[in-house]
Amino acid sequence: MFISISTTGTAERPATDLGYLLHKHPGKVQRFATSHGEAHVFYPEATDAVCTAALLLDIDPVALVRRGMGKGRGGSPDFALAQYVNDRPYAASSLLAVALRTVFRTAMKGVCENRPGLADETRPLRIVLPAVPANGSGEGGGAAMVARLFEPLGWQVEAAPVPLDETFPEWGESRYLRVGLAGTLRLADALQQLYVLLPVLDGAKHYWVAPDEVDKLLAAGEGWLADHPERALIAGRYLARRWSLTRRAMQRLELARLAEADDREAEEFDNAVDDSGETAYATGPALTGPAGQPAVAGATSGSVPGPDAAAAKPPSLAEQRRAAILDALREVGAARVADLGCGQGELIAALLKDARITEVLGVDVSSRALSTAARKLRLDRMSERQAARVGLVQGALTYTDARLKGYDAAVLSEVIEHLDLPRLPALEQAVLGVARPSAVVVTTPNAEYNVRWESLPAGHVRHADHRFEWDRAQFRAWAERAAAAHGYTVVIRPVGPQDPEVGAPTQLALFRLGTPATAGTAPAPAGVSAAASAVTAAGATNSDVTNSDATTPEGGDTR
Repeated sequence: MFISISTTGTAERPATDLGYLLHKHPGKVQRFATSHGEAHVFYPEATDAVCTAALLLDIDPVALVRRGMGKGRGGSPDFALAQYVNDRPYAASSLLAVALRTVFRTAMKGVCENRPGLADETRPLRIVLPAVPANGSGEGGGAAMVARLFEPLGWQVEAAPVPLDETFPEWGESRYLRVGLAGTLRLADALQQLYVLLPVLDGAKHYWVAPDEVDKLLAAGEGWLADHPERALIAGRYLARRWSLTRRAMQRLELARLAEADDREAEEFDNAVDDSGETAYATGPALTGPAGQPAVAGATSGSVPGPDAAAAKPPSLAEQRRAAILDALREVGAARVADLGCGQGELIAALLKDARITEVLGVDVSSRALSTAARKLRLDRMSERQAARVGLVQGALTYTDARLKGYDAAVLSEVIEHLDLPRLPALEQAVLGVARPSAVVVTTPNAEYNVRWESLPAGHVRHADHRFEWDRAQFRAWAERAAAAHGYTVVIRPVGPQDPEVGAPTQLALFRLGTPATAGTAPAPAGVSAAASAVTAAGATNSDVTNSDATTPEGGDTR
């Protein structure tokens, strides 16, 4: 098994700097022990103009067999057929990838203590691999796969089939390729890419793929894998088609891509699930209503639960909110619904109970929220027919997304208040302007009702992650402006117990594409505050949006 790495240089920037980068002296032949044989590093040429480093991996086939290759899960298919007659000692595979990491570990980290700054420089590189398996398995193998994997990274690719026997050309070509790669990049990046993509091309690994392989993949793919157009193929083949691991890797890659695009940390996006299990609002005492009585969603201002309150407990505010959303969706006749900012899937569960809903798409930026939703919905235990009705995908709602087009209705339940105000127009454009469902249902807290929560300090919002909370006039002003800007009409409705002074705890807007406004709109309060006007004038910036509500002072602000 052989690989060579070459570079060119000048007298001022000699090619022999390659020796510093690889931490291997060009004047020496060095030998390293690996778990499956010996690796030899040498330099066929080393001048200021051209320098080539070669790694020869001498595999011990008997050692491979003794380690149980091909037996049980994760074994190479070649070994399953023939333990002693196979291509493992010769074809570039995960064995070579592991050898690269073993021999050039410091170079892969981009460290060069003897020449500070040298590892950060890009330089012309040429890599030659005499025998590379490119097994398709229905995924389009061969030279085309090599190009799909390496060309998006800036490499010029040469991939020619190796004949079965040059003496007998009529026998045709083998399934192996002679691959040449040429590009200008950091050596560390080139080695990391080879470490990931060699096993991907081979399509088999010489060891059992454990969950920690996801961390290895993401560490080696940092800076390039998240934006690679074939990242799904790479993750699936690198992780030996273990779909649970592949799904986990893809979620983390999507999170990294969104974070990088918005110049934020990935942890800031993945905040929809509170691992501690505590309430999101944890700064005040236990929630109480007026006159120190327990707050019961569904009780009007000043009411005191009677002795039979526990036996006849009214529906929580969250349940009333979901019922109002379902009523709005029935009103518009929606069959295909997108739950945007779906959180842990409470609304999805309610939608699936309605036989008139034929398809539900749950979207959230948080991979943890989606995993929790999948578990709570028991997707793995659903019948095939039921599972075909629901999908969960990761995405940020302030980015246009083709997957959201074509739905009868979209729901943004307790979502908009989790955005910074200047980012709200980006969500409007992505949902109302580009996805353009026939109807959109938006719910958000009514800030005026906050005075009815005695445990909520004055001036505080109901949830620690809420960036704003609007009164009725502000919400109406935003909804009417957004509807007019994108060709919708809108009606505003209260949700929850009505208070004669401050209204209902939740407010709902039903947007309908090109449909005249109908009855049911609450009277518009006089005057619109400056905050609503600021939303109208604010510019859009890309960000994430997720429903991160857990249990809140509303008495159940969950999906």
